[in-house]
Amino acid sequence: MTAENVPLLFPPEVLARLRETVDIDPELVAEDLSDPAYADVLARTEILVTGWGCPRLDAAVLEAAPKLRAVLHSAGSVKGFATPELWRRGIAVSSAAEANALPVAEYTLAMILLAGKDVFVRREQLRAGRPFPGWGIVPGIGNHGRRVGVIGASRIGRKVLGLLRPFDLRPALSDPYVDEAGAAALGVPLLPLDDLLRDSEIVSVHAPETPETHHLLGRRELALMPDGAVLINTARGSLVDHDALLAELRTGRLSAILDVTDPEPLPTDSPLLSLPNAFITPHLAGSQGNELARLGEAVVAEAVRVAAGERVAHPVAEGELGRMA
Repeated sequence: MTAENVPLLFPPEVLARLRETVDIDPELVAEDLSDPAYADVLARTEILVTGWGCPRLDAAVLEAAPKLRAVLHSAGSVKGFATPELWRRGIAVSSAAEANALPVAEYTLAMILLAGKDVFVRREQLRAGRPFPGWGIVPGIGNHGRRVGVIGASRIGRKVLGLLRPFDLRPALSDPYVDEAGAAALGVPLLPLDDLLRDSEIVSVHAPETPETHHLLGRRELALMPDGAVLINTARGSLVDHDALLAELRTGRLSAILDVTDPEPLPTDSPLLSLPNAFITPHLAGSQGNELARLGEAVVAEAVRVAAGERVAHPVAEGELGRMA
């Protein structure tokens, strides 16, 4: 990983627990595994702790690490560095994606509840000095019985559905890899994407970035959403056709809450940054600040299992790479 991430992911108390389990030098952070300076330590390495900035673990790297048994990733997706060679050699790959899913789901829940109150648009109206009907009861807003459509039963999508249960909302799911029984187990109806878009007042995107999901929500799909609906995207910016979304936002028909964009970051002159019905945050839904220690804790727990000769609790299968964010 990159060196600056080490103290964030492994603050002193977390690092101390890791050092109780494994022989690790926290000062040795390899950003280029092909560097001859790391040859000796790689030859002795049994567990590789990775994070953001990890280089590709290809055949050449793995040849230099013949004792490697496990790769413990202190972030979400391993798609950027994992290669089939890992699984071919029987090396266990673990990810902290489950731990990282929680803050994204919490962010999404907060945005759903605030969107149901039309908080963001009405705040902009106040800032612009445009009064709205009264300071008391405002027709057309609220979270009683509002339909929330979740696109994608990913780790995050499932956590969002779980967090929505205590609220008086009507969640629904669209996911081509989930059947009726699977949706029933999650406690929600399963809808085709078009039906979910037509029926939902708030739509939250949690699908992976794949060739199949590029511009999953384009001009036709966005047009299906009812007037006044809100689109929330915490997945990847490429899942939404931003030109099509911008056209809808400019009419005032839809609103959007985007933690991810395409491109990312947006140009400073992007209209999305100035439209009153577009609320943009800088890719902060995932682990931030003190939440990063949760990712380090997940690695520590996996290291304890590996050291005890047990299987990792959060394995990544080679077949998941194609459907991973």
